[in-house]
Amino acid sequence: MQFLKKLEQKYGRYAIKHLTMYIIATYIAGYLLAMLAASSTAYSGIFENLRLMPSLILRGQVWRLVSWWLIPPSGLSIFTVIMLFLYYQLGSLLEKVWGDFLYNLYIFFGLLMTVLGAFLLYFITGYDFGVWFSTYYVSLSIFLGFALTFPNQELLFMFVIPMKIKYLGILEVIYLLYQIVSAGSYLRLPVAVMIVSSLANVILFFFLTRKAKHSSRTQKDFRRQMNGYRTAPKAAGSYEKVDRTTFGAKNTRPSVHRCAVCGRTELDAPDMEFRFCSRCNGNYEYCSEHLYTHEHK
Repeated sequence: MQFLKKLEQKYGRYAIKHLTMYIIATYIAGYLLAMLAASSTAYSGIFENLRLMPSLILRGQVWRLVSWWLIPPSGLSIFTVIMLFLYYQLGSLLEKVWGDFLYNLYIFFGLLMTVLGAFLLYFITGYDFGVWFSTYYVSLSIFLGFALTFPNQELLFMFVIPMKIKYLGILEVIYLLYQIVSAGSYLRLPVAVMIVSSLANVILFFFLTRKAKHSSRTQKDFRRQMNGYRTAPKAAGSYEKVDRTTFGAKNTRPSVHRCAVCGRTELDAPDMEFRFCSRCNGNYEYCSEHLYTHEHK
């Protein structure tokens, strides 16, 4: 994580702000092209000139490295409009929580690995699988990234059943594994390479956050074994020593996370999530209740 902080300090000023808005714009542009192709036979093959085809890229059609972003994952319907609105909300929240630089790195790393995966398939099999690549996995990576960041956030499954987003993410991963297993022996490797490379950003983010959570739990267990004092909420940004008889025979040292608004820590609310705000001028951390409602400092 220190490596990412150093990268952000050096290149953070180049990050694209409101990247989710541009991602949704590529969806809209893709659907407009699809409507154009459907309305005129002269443009019926327009997507064939945009697909990610390594064999043609090696022959000089370098625009295909990015033009495949315009290929929509499915046909336009009311369900598609609802999903675009959902992805815009999820992506915008991730931008606010992660910051522009980390969100940019997450999205563009996924796009880069998708291109590398397409070339790997071409070199292994000798065939172009460009027809498989679209913006589907871009939007899916936003959804899974949000599920990893806010696992206890609830969404309406099938627009009716409230379900925690982490369970929806698990269902999506199971479905991806099913796609790999159910593919024929000839297609199993290409499907696996396509899915793994397209979602490499999610896989990397999962292991990074898992390592961070493990480190946090280890430190917490260590502190619980120590004798001493525990901090109690007094005021945002301050600490108060509390006598050990207040909390029982065994207390801990100061907590790691503390909300700058209400003063709660992970010791006061073990199930509460704490995040730093990238828009505040300084290292201010907030609980999930005040992350989006506080006044930026």
